[in-house]
Amino acid sequence: MADLATAKPLQNPGKKPFWTETRRSRLTAYTFISPFFILFSIFGLYPIFFTIYLSFFKWDALGPMKFVGFKNYQLITSDPTFWISFSNTLIMALMGTVPQLILALFVAIMLNSALNKYKNTFRILFFMPNITSIVAVTLVFSTMFGNNGMVNWLLNTMGLENVAFNSGWWGVKIAISTMVMWRWMGYNAIIFLSGLQSIPTDIYEAAKIDGASRGQQMLYITLPLLRPFIIFVTLISTIGALQLFTEPYVFLGQSGSGSTRQEGVTMVTYLYSEAFRNGFFGTAAATAVMLFIFTIIFSVLNMMISSRMGGDTGGKKA
Repeated sequence: MADLATAKPLQNPGKKPFWTETRRSRLTAYTFISPFFILFSIFGLYPIFFTIYLSFFKWDALGPMKFVGFKNYQLITSDPTFWISFSNTLIMALMGTVPQLILALFVAIMLNSALNKYKNTFRILFFMPNITSIVAVTLVFSTMFGNNGMVNWLLNTMGLENVAFNSGWWGVKIAISTMVMWRWMGYNAIIFLSGLQSIPTDIYEAAKIDGASRGQQMLYITLPLLRPFIIFVTLISTIGALQLFTEPYVFLGQSGSGSTRQEGVTMVTYLYSEAFRNGFFGTAAATAVMLFIFTIIFSVLNMMISSRMGGDTGGKKA
């Protein structure tokens, strides 16, 4: 009887241990991927939330922060230069993105052609501008678009007058948009090329047997099946165009007031000038928040427009 009284109670046979093999494997997996989330939280999420927080304060990066509420937003929205930067960004985004995507698709189709014997060489050549230094590219284009540069020389040989690419309202936008197109067209062409190579050739062969022309194949087969790639390329191109900074900053330089000239000022150069030239980090943060909102709006609009290209009707006809 004494042995029965002092005996340990039996453990619940239905209760599972906490550290099961599945939980150990999950913990190991999360441990291996945790550096990404830690670094993303420090260098990604924290700056975003701090920028939103800073947009409600007046701060010169040295003294104490003073809460001003929505005054920073009122200051930038009442500043004509802010709206000029917004319109310039939108115009150069359209001028640099829409022709670029069309040319990139054309180049991708050319590179995907079976008649091209030097496809790999051309792929490298078209992708080279993307890995070239932006500052070096801008300096080269600044020389080309100068008053006595190559572009004006070509215009003169055709009997046309010089264009003020470095001072004219539209000349500056044409020059900067050309830089953007030259830099990113090859990158987008490579993405389109990967999409074209993922389309089965059997579909084109069946279309040829049915008597479909190349234009019909392009309209009812290629574009509908390229829709995910078109949406992706349009999205990243829109985000990149709204964040345009280096090209106008190097091409136009800084004026006496410390900001890029109005014919080429973008929202990011305006933001940079407010923060690092004028010392108004609160209004710079408010500009960044406004740019973030505009980026979301235009990205959603572009995705909606791109998703309609080669939509269900085209797919059913194909």
